[in-house]
Amino acid sequence: MVSKLEQHIVSLLQEGDRRAIPLIYENYSNTLYGVILKVTINEALAEDALQETFIKIWRYSKKYDPSKAKLFTWIYRIARNTAIDKLRSHNLKFEKEVQISDSNVYKLPTMSLNQDAIDLKKHVATLDSKYQIVLKALFFEGMTQQEASDELDIPLGTVKSRLKIGLRELKKIYDPQ
Repeated sequence: MVSKLEQHIVSLLQEGDRRAIPLIYENYSNTLYGVILKVTINEALAEDALQETFIKIWRYSKKYDPSKAKLFTWIYRIARNTAIDKLRSHNLKFEKEVQISDSNVYKLPTMSLNQDAIDLKKHVATLDSKYQIVLKALFFEGMTQQEASDELDIPLGTVKSRLKIGLRELKKIYDPQ
């Protein structure tokens, strides 16, 4: 059973009428914030995710199909997915930060280091520039293949191919047979 309020909000959304957003906010924001906070466990992230949720609700409002899901179910899914994305993004940024003062890296004596590995950057620099760019992004800048693809504006398949070829060329240097 769909309430008159929900029917009104749905019709406003489908017409692209901005009056739908304050109505959704007024009637659902507290619940959505609770859902988001449960996922993120961080008030600042939850507030950002709630704001992004309302932006997405507005952006995708014409795609909402009341025959597939109730309004609350639809906005709940948007809120939950936004919270998960926000949390993942936050965790990735945190993991990329170098915590020098809190380093717990086991310190190896210099004699145990593979002396061939020390000059890795020098050997990478001898490769064709298209392989260098990909190897530097993936190994020295810590990007994922998808991030390198986006950052370098190169198709993901090309990134993978250049990685494979670049590593094959490095293997010839380190393991000539």
